[in-house]
Amino acid sequence: MTEQAPSGVDPHVPNAARMYDYFLGGKDNFRADRELAERVLSVLPETRDGTRQNRALIGRFVEYLCRQGITQFLDLGSGLPAQENVHEVAHRFTPDAKVVYVDNDPVVCAHGRAMLASPERVAMVEGDVRRPDEILADPDVRGLLDFDRPVAVLMMFLLHLIPDEERPGQFVAAYRDALAPGSYLAISHVGSDVLPERIAPIVQYYRQANSPFCPRPGREIEAFFGDFELIPPGLANGRGPEVVWPFTDPDAVVFLDAELARLGYAGIGRKP
Repeated sequence: MTEQAPSGVDPHVPNAARMYDYFLGGKDNFRADRELAERVLSVLPETRDGTRQNRALIGRFVEYLCRQGITQFLDLGSGLPAQENVHEVAHRFTPDAKVVYVDNDPVVCAHGRAMLASPERVAMVEGDVRRPDEILADPDVRGLLDFDRPVAVLMMFLLHLIPDEERPGQFVAAYRDALAPGSYLAISHVGSDVLPERIAPIVQYYRQANSPFCPRPGREIEAFFGDFELIPPGLANGRGPEVVWPFTDPDAVVFLDAELARLGYAGIGRKP
């Protein structure tokens, strides 16, 4: 049976956002996405659990940021809507929190707009996160977020889909520079310096997709934070069965499979 795709969308080219949706158990994907995702799972079957843990981690980070008084969130490369989206978590702790999602995929944006019921608090913007001037000047972004006050910028499961030749360090710096003191930057990123023999085949598989797969060593990931102060435990790379994140609740622990945790890095930085 031929799969129907929206205008301008080629269902025959695997899409990283739709593969992510498949890993999460979603249905917003095409055969090409599922086939390439299964090839990834053949090399790294833990990817499915790791993707779900990354979603849970986003929720824990948003919870932490709300507890620090953050009421504004800019989620870059947000991907397809899933359970426990940023605005859903934020509104549990801060009902008047403002959230702007940004993605360059028209399917992602169409689904995002369809699920948003509070346009006065949440917006979905179609745009290229690699062009910070355009994103920061977008009327929907400016209409909800006040950059004279602290904003949390989320780059979760984003930067390892952007190659070095597109200069991710420069556009990340542009977002950092636009933020007021007291703002935060949260990043999760697959590492290249741990279990490289398992990561290398996946890099090759993603050459068939719309986005490359570009894991980086921890030192390069930490550089994305610039002069932001990393919240303890810093750029964390799990080295045991559990990783304790910097929450006000001392019992707040994210339990991770030890090997899965080592595959990626995550951290939150605060602008002095």
